[in-house]
Amino acid sequence: MNSLKEDIPTSESSTTTDQIAEGFKRHIEDLDTAPKWWTDAKKNAFETFLATPMPTRKDETWRFGRTKELGLGNYQFATLPSIGNAAEIVAKSTLVEAFAGRFVFGDDQTLQADRISPELAEKGVIWAPLREAIAKHSEILKDYLMKQTSQLGSAKFGALHQAFLENGALLYVPKGVEIEDPFIIYNWSLNSGSTLFPHTLIVAEERAKVKVIEANLSSNDKNAAYSCAVNHIFAGDGASVDYTLLQNFNEQTLGFQINSNLASKDSRIKTLSVNVGCKRYRSETHGQIQGAGAHVEMLSLAVADNEQEIDQRTLQTHSAPNAYSNLLFKNALIDKSKTIFSGLIKVDEGAQQTDAYQSNRNLLLSDTAETNSLPGLEIAANDVKCSHGTTTSQIDEEEIFYMKARGISEAKAQELIVNGFFEEVLERIDCDSLAENARRIIQNKFSKK
Repeated sequence: MNSLKEDIPTSESSTTTDQIAEGFKRHIEDLDTAPKWWTDAKKNAFETFLATPMPTRKDETWRFGRTKELGLGNYQFATLPSIGNAAEIVAKSTLVEAFAGRFVFGDDQTLQADRISPELAEKGVIWAPLREAIAKHSEILKDYLMKQTSQLGSAKFGALHQAFLENGALLYVPKGVEIEDPFIIYNWSLNSGSTLFPHTLIVAEERAKVKVIEANLSSNDKNAAYSCAVNHIFAGDGASVDYTLLQNFNEQTLGFQINSNLASKDSRIKTLSVNVGCKRYRSETHGQIQGAGAHVEMLSLAVADNEQEIDQRTLQTHSAPNAYSNLLFKNALIDKSKTIFSGLIKVDEGAQQTDAYQSNRNLLLSDTAETNSLPGLEIAANDVKCSHGTTTSQIDEEEIFYMKARGISEAKAQELIVNGFFEEVLERIDCDSLAENARRIIQNKFSKK
């Protein structure tokens, strides 16, 4: 393997590269029964990882980011995790009360697999861990797995994800099948120094309807880990997909989330993220509107405190006429935390009568917090309605004074104001128990102050 000293921002870059290469060798050796197409794809992905330079702040897609904190030398690749508390972890995986299927993963190992009902299986629904799907459902994976490439700056880390990917969830919903209860996936970080590569692939065929919830969590507050997660959604003509992500890793974790969705004719996709955890978190979301009449919503909220950095990059690509997209990202910042939002609406020449919106709103709760917002438009069509905007404001001191005068602490007053600020997003979570758990997690963030 090549040693790319400039790729990894530490004084021991060659050692780190050798360490990752040795881990990849072990990983491939453990896949001796995997299909050749899969191991070949992994080898190609690892070569891409090695050949792709580490990002720097000079790269436009990494502007304002702390790229020197992306080193991978402290993490263990392709090591067998220690899982002595599987039952305890499964018992804590209770964000929703009812579900159509549930997977609980710990350091990418399957701890619990709650399968679908016989009725859904008879309709052709597939709900399988990727480790199983690679053998049993190769025909689907060949068509869809890692077919949406990263275009927002994390190509190197996306390649690393594919190289080490070993587990995750496949959900395939056939034509015309509608499922009311959500599917839920828990990705738990367990051990110090562990590496996680969660992957969720959702394929909804024509007129299918499904809801998916994903939760990225840490089993304790101390163990540092590296997570590079990928979520791909394919919505066929007239399909409806509702996807919600709750990210609450501990604040020792380095996290990446690479999301993309492809909306076909008259389909509806809603993605909603609640981001609370990680010391350093990078989220990329690409909405691909490829069918006329498609309707795509991309919603997010983030709470950052201490010295957290939450870096958000988005792209709304309109390639078909008469389609709609709406993006709303809200951030609240405490202490010396930092958020970055960089979003682009891109309308192709043939995408006439596009209706697209993009809004980033930031609430500063301290004088030392920092927010950077870079919205943009790139329009090649002449009959469109597109707008973008960003607002950044400090919390109103009169509101704080009013509540303190009535016996409410300053921290509690800030929490109440932030809850009101976020409610526009929280009320869009289509699961009452999950929405309440999201509110509780936000509340816990303030209770530590």
